[in-house]
Amino acid sequence: MQLSIIIVNYNVQFFLEQCLHSVAKAISCIEAEVFVVDNASSDNSQQYLAPQFKWVTFKWNSTNVGFSKANNSVLQEATGEYVLFLNPDTIIAEDTLLKCLNFLKQQPDAGALGVHMLDGSGRFLKESKRGVPTPFSSFCKMTGLSFLFPNSPLLADYYQGHLPEKETNPTPVLAGAFLMMTKKALAATQGFDEQFFMYGEDVDLSFRLKKAGFFNYYFADTSIIHFKGESTQKLSPSYQQHFYGARRMFVNKHYATQKTTRLLMNTAIGFGAVLAAIKKTVVATKKSEGSKPLLTAVVATHEEFNKLLAITKNAATPIILAGRIALTEQDAEASIGALQALDICIKKHQLQQLIFCEGSLSNAQIIELTERYSGRVTFLFHARNSQSIVGSNNKNSRGIFIAAASNGQPTL
Repeated sequence: MQLSIIIVNYNVQFFLEQCLHSVAKAISCIEAEVFVVDNASSDNSQQYLAPQFKWVTFKWNSTNVGFSKANNSVLQEATGEYVLFLNPDTIIAEDTLLKCLNFLKQQPDAGALGVHMLDGSGRFLKESKRGVPTPFSSFCKMTGLSFLFPNSPLLADYYQGHLPEKETNPTPVLAGAFLMMTKKALAATQGFDEQFFMYGEDVDLSFRLKKAGFFNYYFADTSIIHFKGESTQKLSPSYQQHFYGARRMFVNKHYATQKTTRLLMNTAIGFGAVLAAIKKTVVATKKSEGSKPLLTAVVATHEEFNKLLAITKNAATPIILAGRIALTEQDAEASIGALQALDICIKKHQLQQLIFCEGSLSNAQIIELTERYSGRVTFLFHARNSQSIVGSNNKNSRGIFIAAASNGQPTL
């Protein structure tokens, strides 16, 4: 077996549905197995997902055992030469896995690999490549120095700002949203440290890989979409508790004998927690404008467009449909334009949102278009044969989903 893929799910059934459709296409030319470990979801995940994906090995936990323990629980069953830990709120390109495997095979010193990640708005996620958090790098991040000097190897070390976004390089820390490892590296580290319930486990594992003599590689030759804020909301008490608790756990574990460093880092973490609490208060006091209908076009074939219409009718906030954007000029009949002239379509029809239909349009094309039009419009995503539409435009809150069936409460 070439590759084992492990995905931990917690109450994100529709995002996982989209993820698994993208994984199915990406493993079509790879000998691979896929495990989904569900941490006692209460959103009907089992009844909704299991019948759709019979090629996936599901494990249904009766309690939420946390991210690290859930991933580790199926490692002994994994037979792949390589193991990919993948978040359920991701969409990968058709050639993502093959490119990553080919790169790792050429790097005998590699322990783990991460990729170029975009959020649901098409913006680059800086956590794709990170430095080991130190008192100084954390201080620079929190005070905005890293923002003022984004390419400085000293002041922007937290997100490795000196390393180009579109260039492959070794990097100290990788994100757990997409973390591909060799079996040799897994054997040396024994996977995630189960002390970390959620957050910090990827930093800890990356740190231990480097101590064991392996290199972590940021691989920029493929991109994925990683929706933010799905399993937890960034401004929620649960997030604050787990996130800052995990950072303290990392410091106390790896700097136990360095009292000054430990004190400085824990002080920086405490300062960060205070800033986060202030931010939470500021956001909470802002007047909520609620969800507003957006003028939307669907990028799809005529057949795909007609199938999608039934799902969009279930949106809690109505979608104002401007029409269809055809994939080719030959299919432009009954459309508002063709994909080749998307810039003109957006401007002419004052579009605010695009729904991408994966089918005739590949995931690789969708990811590239999401990055290209980031900041101009927002995006929603629909996989061929799926029964939902998903998206995420705000990293601090849960994402958007619209479901064909009455599974959960459709939101938009």
